[in-house]
Amino acid sequence: MNKYNPSEIEPKWQKKWEEAGVFHASNTSDKPKYYALIEFPYPSGQGLHVGHPRPYTALDVVSRKRRMEGYNVLYPIGWDAFGLPAENYAIKNHVHPEEITKKNIARFKQQIQSLGISFDWSREISTIDPKYYKWTQWIFLQLFKNGLAYKKEMSVNWCTSCKCVLANEEVVNGVCERCGSEVIHKVKSQWMLKITAYAQRLIDDLDLVDYPDRVKTQQKNWIGRSEGAEVDFNTTAGDKLTVYTTRPDTLYGATYMVVSPEHPFIEKWADKLQNLDAVRAYQAEAAKKSDFERTEVAKDKTGVRLEGVEAINPLTGTTIPIFISDYVLVSYGTGAIMAVPAHDTRDWEFAKKFDLPIVEVVKGGDVQKEAFTDCDTGIMVNSGILDGMTVEEAKVRIKDYLEETGIGHRKVNYKLRDWVFARQRYWGEPIPIVHCENCGYVPIDESELPLVLPQVDSYEPTDNGESPLSKMTDWVNTTCPKCGGKAMRETDTMPQWAGSSWYFLRYMDPHNDESFASKEALNYWHQVDWYNGGMEHTTLHLLYSRFWHKFLYDIGQVPTAEPYAKRTSHGMILGENGEKMSKSRGNVVNPDDVVNEFGADTLRLYEMFIGDFEKAAPWSNAGIKGCRRFIERYWNLQSILVDGEAIRPEMENSFHKAIKKVSYDIENLKFNTAIASLMALMNVIAEKGSINKAELSVFTMLLNPFAPHVTEEVWSEMKLGEGMVTEQPWPKYDESKCKDDVIEIVVQVNGKVRARLCVAADIQKDDAIALAKAEDRIAAEINGKNVVKEIYVPGKLVNIVVKG
Repeated sequence: MNKYNPSEIEPKWQKKWEEAGVFHASNTSDKPKYYALIEFPYPSGQGLHVGHPRPYTALDVVSRKRRMEGYNVLYPIGWDAFGLPAENYAIKNHVHPEEITKKNIARFKQQIQSLGISFDWSREISTIDPKYYKWTQWIFLQLFKNGLAYKKEMSVNWCTSCKCVLANEEVVNGVCERCGSEVIHKVKSQWMLKITAYAQRLIDDLDLVDYPDRVKTQQKNWIGRSEGAEVDFNTTAGDKLTVYTTRPDTLYGATYMVVSPEHPFIEKWADKLQNLDAVRAYQAEAAKKSDFERTEVAKDKTGVRLEGVEAINPLTGTTIPIFISDYVLVSYGTGAIMAVPAHDTRDWEFAKKFDLPIVEVVKGGDVQKEAFTDCDTGIMVNSGILDGMTVEEAKVRIKDYLEETGIGHRKVNYKLRDWVFARQRYWGEPIPIVHCENCGYVPIDESELPLVLPQVDSYEPTDNGESPLSKMTDWVNTTCPKCGGKAMRETDTMPQWAGSSWYFLRYMDPHNDESFASKEALNYWHQVDWYNGGMEHTTLHLLYSRFWHKFLYDIGQVPTAEPYAKRTSHGMILGENGEKMSKSRGNVVNPDDVVNEFGADTLRLYEMFIGDFEKAAPWSNAGIKGCRRFIERYWNLQSILVDGEAIRPEMENSFHKAIKKVSYDIENLKFNTAIASLMALMNVIAEKGSINKAELSVFTMLLNPFAPHVTEEVWSEMKLGEGMVTEQPWPKYDESKCKDDVIEIVVQVNGKVRARLCVAADIQKDDAIALAKAEDRIAAEINGKNVVKEIYVPGKLVNIVVKG
């Protein structure tokens, strides 16, 4: 027997697998299908760190088990390759972003392949491939033609130095993440996708899928459905200010109003405002803050009263002041709120600061000292037609009254906003729209797709904040597909989310030039059976991809309403210091180094053994060494191999329990305890001092999903069966052979554990109690005392209750 050498074994089997195509899925198989999916990796220049392989390996374990269970498994891989980091690198280093992106992809691919992940490389895709983004553009055109893609003037983040629009995630503490310069708000025309049209279905259809409760909760919270009413407040300027409120029952307590600094009425009322200079100054300050900063609960309350215009409470007829304050966003609700300081903490603090009236309308508490917010079951006071009612009764009555009088109406509202679907950047999918002075925005003909991203001399943002594509006049100037007149191409590009919103569909039929996937392929694979990704993507990415898929379902392009039947999420692998891995913290572990020192199988085994898969876990060099020792122990089983075509009777219980445990744990993300059960089985084998061929065969198949290279080598060298391990049927267990002959039970006295006993698994109550009483420590504990009760819980415990 040769010494275990992963540097020879692992490349050998990786080559054999790919040459044989054992992991290539078929679209015409008569086997049941199984589609496992990881999130689209973004190929950064830093390459992989050891946190990346954790989800890849987890679904690889599942995929390998499924193949052995007789499934036609699709486990694909590709690259989410458009994005800001590549463009920033290109600007800084004067190289084309495509050049650096392709280098990064090659690096990632080499690293992933070295881990032996059973991806179907024949279906590899990349969002920067025109053959791929042709269909991203095609989907956009369908959204446009169905009224779900539109242009809108909206407030954006503007970097005063880079002269470009920034996404929210590029703004940190009010400054540009890249250059550190001040970021202000600026109104700009942006492409939008109307995801809000699907808000309710995105909530309702969570009942159709197997997602963890925390993921469903995050989705629902992000969508933010609420039921309330829209109410019109007349103003002294003659205009009506409309507010949305979930508490119309407190309308009698509205003592002032607040509008967003960007509210259009401010411009309309400019000539009526006696303190316009103060209003303008406040607007300028608000424009420097991010939405997150503006809505932070703990921040100081600031605002300016609009002197010259007031509102009128529609129920009391009282004239009330109007303020502007940055905590009200023009993008949420109507951009205006009614303030009820007696029953809202934020409104109360604002009212106290500006010396505004506080009127109690729900009985309870002292509203002059603090807001009384625990009022779900309160009684209405100072509320005219609502006096004496419970809050729940008042909510129904006031909505009826608002509709009867025409003051307002019932309304369901969502926090979800339409998706900003444009970047003033070069490195993204071109938007296949032209603008014609006569016809407006017109889609290009589908036969012209893909609209290929042209080469540019400079990727630098322009001074006016337009995309670098705007400088390419030969490309920009074109003819209108509708009237044949002069037109200009759209120069904004799509955001990075675009390509990752439908990539799972392309994997089903990645080389199709006639459609994003054939009907036959879509009907065969139809839904992702198991999708795993990070918790950080359980809101936006998951919502965006579900939205696109639902739209494609509505227009008859896909056969199911939901894209993913099951979604799970993994915890991060932290540095040894317990902090998130990053270059700045100096705690990044490169998987190449681990593979070179210990082997890919050891890395895979450790990533699955490190702890609860759904929770974060710190890296440990001691832990990786322990997993290497376990693999060497497995390798050395060859030296104690004996003949035998069946599991020996005395080993049956241990092996059948291991088969059951590993099978169950893989399905339930309990990879660490699955491996622990194999380690326990290894100890049983060591005590026996030998292992026969049948036993080694089963052990090898159970270990294979976790450590595929070494198990293939042992299988081949020991001639344990025909073909490769990955082609074998998954071992089955016999429930009757999983039962223990001897079990351990605890013995309690008055509920406190005092001893542990090994007893026959089928022991009867009287015998168990007799053995317990005979045990020396228990006998001493109950000696001279009155036994009040004797309890036996089969297979678990004896409890003796005594007095005296």
